[in-house]
Amino acid sequence: MAPAKDAWFSARVARIYRPMKPSMPASLPSQLAETFATVWQHFLQGIVPLWEGPGWNAALGLPYEALDAAQQPLPVQRYRAMACARQLFVFTSLGDRPGAAERAAALFASLNRHFADPEHGGWFYSVDALGAPLDTRKDLYTHAFILFACAHYLRRAPAAAASLDDALQAIQRFAIGDGLYTACLDGNWASLGQGPLQNPLMHLAEAFLAALDSRPDAATEGALQALCDGMRQHFFDAEHQVLLEMPCASAGNWYEPGHQFEWFYLLASSPRLAAHPLTAGMRLALARSEAQGLRDGAVCATLTADGNLLDGTRRIWAQAEYLRALSLLPERASALMAGLQQLRAQFLRAEGWFECRDAAGAVSRQDMPSTTPYHLYTCFEALAAAFSPSAADSRQSPPTID
Repeated sequence: MAPAKDAWFSARVARIYRPMKPSMPASLPSQLAETFATVWQHFLQGIVPLWEGPGWNAALGLPYEALDAAQQPLPVQRYRAMACARQLFVFTSLGDRPGAAERAAALFASLNRHFADPEHGGWFYSVDALGAPLDTRKDLYTHAFILFACAHYLRRAPAAAASLDDALQAIQRFAIGDGLYTACLDGNWASLGQGPLQNPLMHLAEAFLAALDSRPDAATEGALQALCDGMRQHFFDAEHQVLLEMPCASAGNWYEPGHQFEWFYLLASSPRLAAHPLTAGMRLALARSEAQGLRDGAVCATLTADGNLLDGTRRIWAQAEYLRALSLLPERASALMAGLQQLRAQFLRAEGWFECRDAAGAVSRQDMPSTTPYHLYTCFEALAAAFSPSAADSRQSPPTID
């Protein structure tokens, strides 16, 4: 590690060792702090450098889609706008790290240079290995992350305001009523007959929250509240107390514990949504997901609405979202400690991380996607806030580990 980055890292980690919130049990702060310091150190020294070096295509100004176990890019088939946006968020949030501001600027420029659709507006889903448009469909999940990244980047670069405006306008073209949005449209915004799906809508809620934190406006506030109303009406299974992946009436429906944890955090951590009826439902969903969706302390992939296991795959992002949810519950410090140890032992490795383990706990994916650092950073940001009331009370600023 270069001397400047080494000094920056030492200063960041040194600030972790401070007392936790008074509401946390007194018997656990030291052990939690030490474990958190270990995983935060690994993120800064073992994961972020992968995307500063071998994961970065300097010629195109884009992150490779994934690295292999030897930290080399997998053969290039595409680059996705969503992956570019997620990395823009990470490097924006690490803005005091040497070189991070420059990387964020390069990612923001590439997002618009490679993916913006000059004819129809909005952004393409992907480009090919040479940077030419590949999949030109309009994808809600992608646009949500572009809005999310631009909202964060706006705090550092006022020039991002135009892209934020464009993203908000483009997203309204996905609207289908009842506060919901279709998951995908054709390249010219024509309907593909696709209905709403939970995951894009969750990240749209996340993006609306980020936009409101950066630049409040009544229209976005109204869209956020309507979206949560629609999720409660059409996606929340009141009988089984979980939020489903498709509208409740859909055949073959299922739920993902990782998404229950993720929704709970987004709702319960926001003053705008803490009192929304969906938030109370997601508290129940969190308890149901813990009871049904953990195996050996790790989060399983999918279950039926009534709790039968469909896929026992354990993914690092779901484990991170579980920790993020627990960070809001001081009375669950013991579970947070156990989950953090599980993350460190099962998913982190010297060469980066393991993306997935199968139902028996064996590593089932060796590649490391460029999209995963987003989940890890948001998890560690939430854990840092659990250690520092000032971090929790200052969500509009890039986080520091106090």
